[in-house]
Amino acid sequence: MQSQRKTIAFVANTTWNIFNFRLNIIRALVDKGYRVVVIAPVDAYIRYLDQIEGVVHIELPNLKRKSINPLQDLRLLYRFLQIYKRVQPDLVFHYTIKPNIFGNLAAGILGIKSYGVITGLGYSFLHKGFLNKITSRLYRFSLHYADNVLFENQEDLQLFQDLQIIPKNKGLHINGCGVDPGRFRPMSSRTTSSSNIYLFIGRLLYDKGIREFVEAAHYVQKSTANTECWVLGEVDEENPSAIPKDVLLEWIDSGVIRYFGTSDDVRQVIREVDCVVLPSYREGLSKVLLEALAMGKPIITTDTAGCRETVLHGKNGFLVPVQDADALALAMDTFALLSREERRAMGQHSRKLALERYTDKLVVRQYMHVIDPQLQSHLLNSSSDKVV
Repeated sequence: MQSQRKTIAFVANTTWNIFNFRLNIIRALVDKGYRVVVIAPVDAYIRYLDQIEGVVHIELPNLKRKSINPLQDLRLLYRFLQIYKRVQPDLVFHYTIKPNIFGNLAAGILGIKSYGVITGLGYSFLHKGFLNKITSRLYRFSLHYADNVLFENQEDLQLFQDLQIIPKNKGLHINGCGVDPGRFRPMSSRTTSSSNIYLFIGRLLYDKGIREFVEAAHYVQKSTANTECWVLGEVDEENPSAIPKDVLLEWIDSGVIRYFGTSDDVRQVIREVDCVVLPSYREGLSKVLLEALAMGKPIITTDTAGCRETVLHGKNGFLVPVQDADALALAMDTFALLSREERRAMGQHSRKLALERYTDKLVVRQYMHVIDPQLQSHLLNSSSDKVV
């Protein structure tokens, strides 16, 4: 219990983001006696409040993800100033682009300690052009006011320093959002299918590599008998990289994929497949892949930031070049030739990697060290959480 109860605020562009990625650290802070305030637009995932007692949620109606209207953004900045004056947080963590830009600025104006958290570069960084330049300049301006900036992979940190968005003395690396190895653990399949089943999990965005997955699926289903390619995830219509719904319908109607929509418990789908595939163009550190690791699944993913960290090539899966459907198909065919014993060994390597690097307890320790630097530093170097 803290001798003086401190208030920690978490800000994101959706409550979905909080529900899926931040509950572990929020729960840990509540357990340690901190007052936690979440600031985000309300959506269906507001039900997280039923899981953690004592969290205060403040609505953020002025945050419009797609809006580039300066007046709308000024209203958002004013809203942040109002909230921060009222709440008086001791520390604010800002996630996603607009909270990072306008939230850090508001905190800086008021003299409130804040951290930017870069969980991935997003559409505006992956695609060159006007939006890329504006976002870079806004980041450079607003992150000047942040006391520090956290990154989920080392390459994004280095990029921000190289582009002089942040200075060389600013920036910390944490191991993603973590995964609960007790909840996500190897599970026996409920079916006795002899098929090779590959699973893509993620928002249906071109930047996630869904097009390359479907192109590779066309090939491997012709080259290898009894092959199925499954897709689990939603169409994020607010994202410029979203696939059109008629394209998704065409893929489903052709039989090249089996589409499972969305699920609140991805474990029930992951348990049934042989291999998880994510041909993303770039990630912060993919939670989907962390969950697959923890469940002991082989992985095929791209040799890029936020993905390559999860694969020891040839040990627990395969790495392929970004935007290369042919290489992806070849990796899937190579996997299909592996024996059951070889696949099992790959899965065991995945589980081992998750336990060594990516448990939520390790990530919580890293956050706690950031929040309270006087915590024993050796906690950051713990290699396992005694879960098998």
